[in-house]
Amino acid sequence: MKALVIGSSGGIGKALTECLRADTRFDTVATLSRSADGLDISNENSVSVCARQMKQVHDAFDLIINAAGALVIDGSVPEKSVKAIRVDALMNQFLVNAIGPALLLKHFHGLLPRNARSLFASLSARVGSIGHNRLGGWISYRAAKAAQNQIVNTASLEIARTHPAAIVVALHPGTVATQLSHPFISGHQATSPEDAAARLLATIERLQPHQSGGFFSNDGQSIAW
Repeated sequence: MKALVIGSSGGIGKALTECLRADTRFDTVATLSRSADGLDISNENSVSVCARQMKQVHDAFDLIINAAGALVIDGSVPEKSVKAIRVDALMNQFLVNAIGPALLLKHFHGLLPRNARSLFASLSARVGSIGHNRLGGWISYRAAKAAQNQIVNTASLEIARTHPAAIVVALHPGTVATQLSHPFISGHQATSPEDAAARLLATIERLQPHQSGGFFSNDGQSIAW
């Protein structure tokens, strides 16, 4: 089998790559990242070029995982109140955490095999769940992840018409102890990137085509939209 990890230089992306490469079922684990390959998920030309290059080398992937995303962008930390909303910070969150995944789905879903089980997973966040929100705050990040969830859900319906065995889902990796999340997880139980990766891949293995379009936690439980 072949797998592709997009955003492989980040904490979770790196752990997913290592976990997949240790799995003997995968003979190919390809990676893409901004630092190693110049992939800019907010730039359609960059995404399109990388997709074409991957297609030429590998033809198709049984598993594509988007682990790219950002919580703090250009120094803008999550807002604590409505009064703290800034247009530039809101736009940047949507560019990276919603438009980026949309471009990846547009250009990479064609690398899934048409007549065999395949999976495209995009890492989202539980805070993007509207139904789960009880605390408020983090408006830009929450809204961008909620938008990503809608993009994944909508794209899954179209992809199913040409790839009936494909599974397209949004996944919540849990609270993961990475350099990015460190300032925001005080008082919260966090898991290591390695544990998060193992749980995500176990959930991915259990998912079935009828669950395509869903939003799931790393233990396989469905999350409210």
